[in-house]
Amino acid sequence: MNEFLRLPLAVFAFSLVALWLAVRVGIFFGGKRTDATKEGRQDLDLVTGACLTLLALIIGFSFSMAVSRYDQRKNNEEEEANAIGSEYVRANLLTAVDAQNVQHLLIQYLDQRVLFYIVRNADQLQTIQGTTAGLQKQMWAVVQGVAQKQPTPVIALTVSGMNDVLNRQGYTPAAWLNRIPIGAWCLMLVLAICCSAMIGYGARQRSRLLFAVLPFLLSIAFFLIADIDSPRHGVIRVTPQNLMSLSQSPHESN
Repeated sequence: MNEFLRLPLAVFAFSLVALWLAVRVGIFFGGKRTDATKEGRQDLDLVTGACLTLLALIIGFSFSMAVSRYDQRKNNEEEEANAIGSEYVRANLLTAVDAQNVQHLLIQYLDQRVLFYIVRNADQLQTIQGTTAGLQKQMWAVVQGVAQKQPTPVIALTVSGMNDVLNRQGYTPAAWLNRIPIGAWCLMLVLAICCSAMIGYGARQRSRLLFAVLPFLLSIAFFLIADIDSPRHGVIRVTPQNLMSLSQSPHESN
């Protein structure tokens, strides 16, 4: 289910077909009514309106959840860039050899972080994560060795900066895994199917084109929510602008 929700186009296609079928089912059973009265139609309109209102609220809440998670991913990217940039400058507090070593590792690490946001292929992503973990161990080993030899406040500042670099990277995958719960998706789908079926049931005319409007619009809404909520496979993704801007500065200075 999680893999399916990562594909916004698949969500759109499935929703469109399911909701259109729900309308057709409603039209089918509505055509068999023999006791359609004015009071009965008013009751049906009342229930349909209430269900549509509830569906609109659920869609609105889900969209808000998706946007908040998207903003969190953007903030994490910015914080990563700030942490790496600060540590690159703080490395100058070390000896010339250690500073050059740390800065060289940070440049390689920065390149991997940019690739993390851009790559979509799972195999490439696994390779990037392995390379990133190796670079983290190397960077920490350098500053740890310096701190053990020279436990001074100045060195502690560099160690603290490296700790921030490592922590910020850890926050990013946690934010990418924080997505809309499957239960919320199921609730939206059930409500959308019920609303579509009731609209078809209460239809006075049997126009296929007319009653395809609601399934189409709801499918677009589901597509947009799934797209924003999908960090890697959606059309709307976090672009590592801060990391890419930072990657140019260290390269130019070396």
